[in-house]
Amino acid sequence: MSEAHTMPAPCHTERVVGGTTVVELRGEIDLLTAQALVARLDTLTAGPCPDLVLDLRPVSFIDCSGLALLCRTRNRVLARCGRLRLIADSPRFQRILRCTGLAGVFETYR
Repeated sequence: MSEAHTMPAPCHTERVVGGTTVVELRGEIDLLTAQALVARLDTLTAGPCPDLVLDLRPVSFIDCSGLALLCRTRNRVLARCGRLRLIADSPRFQRILRCTGLAGVFETYR
């Protein structure tokens, strides 16, 4: 018997507020979900001067794939003279950023 393996769709919503794209991510950002998010975030950061806010408050788990996704998005935004902000009020997420040396890399709000 063969098993069908499917990639879970990342759970996110998007809205534009005053020219800023706000993406609310929910659930887990891990090896299985990060790849699907890469394509969407690449599209959102493809133009000149992207202004992007990633709301991570509803995220329950993030692994190194999720952190790599955040770094990739940041690099794309900066290469296009844009701005990326993270909203994250979880002490656990703040600790992950500190432990990985990424605390000062992102513009983060609680």
